[in-house]
Amino acid sequence: MMQPTASIKDRAAHAMIVDAEKKNLITLGRAHIRKYRDQYGIYLSPQRIQNGSNHALLHKLGEEGLEIWEDTYGQVDIFVMVIGSGGTVFGVGQYLKSQNPNVKIYGVEPAESNVLNGGKPGSHQITGNGVGFKPDILDMDVMEKVLEVSSEDAVNMARELALKEGLMVGISSGANTIAALRLANIPENKGKLIVTIHPSFGERYLSSVLFQKLRKEAENMQPVSVD
Repeated sequence: MMQPTASIKDRAAHAMIVDAEKKNLITLGRAHIRKYRDQYGIYLSPQRIQNGSNHALLHKLGEEGLEIWEDTYGQVDIFVMVIGSGGTVFGVGQYLKSQNPNVKIYGVEPAESNVLNGGKPGSHQITGNGVGFKPDILDMDVMEKVLEVSSEDAVNMARELALKEGLMVGISSGANTIAALRLANIPENKGKLIVTIHPSFGERYLSSVLFQKLRKEAENMQPVSVD
């Protein structure tokens, strides 16, 4: 499936729309406007975390697990993913473990809001993740552990991915990459295939801390004569 807004949430949003159409909650050709507080405002997604109907979305999210399984020819050893609603890490994790119970699944949460590790909710910069509570759809048993990544490390890695790899991705992608590299550096994981996801494109982070330095440089640029 193509992702028209360059976000991992496109797949879930499509499933929500199809489900709402089947239930006659929305009608083709009519505009539906709602107010949202998070990135799912890009889409129509009422009560996305707690709504019981969202459990059906896990099947859709599990399709990413199928794609990972097929793309790695069943050789994936470890999957690591940041946790927002928890749908992706649980949906993918559940599918991969159904194919190979030995696959290890790791979640990632902000170090500043490490609720899933028994800490307290706090302010952080890893947008769309670390919601400050345990979502109902998240089954902790699917994961080996929830890793902690600081906002600073996630931001710095996202910048490094852009500068060194040409990958313009968001802050959560930086967090995923940091976590994957940490797992890769564990001796017992030598030679293992570790998979993560870059959930979103960096374009929507242009006004965030991710590009703060570049914004300041642009603001301080002086006009140059072309004569």
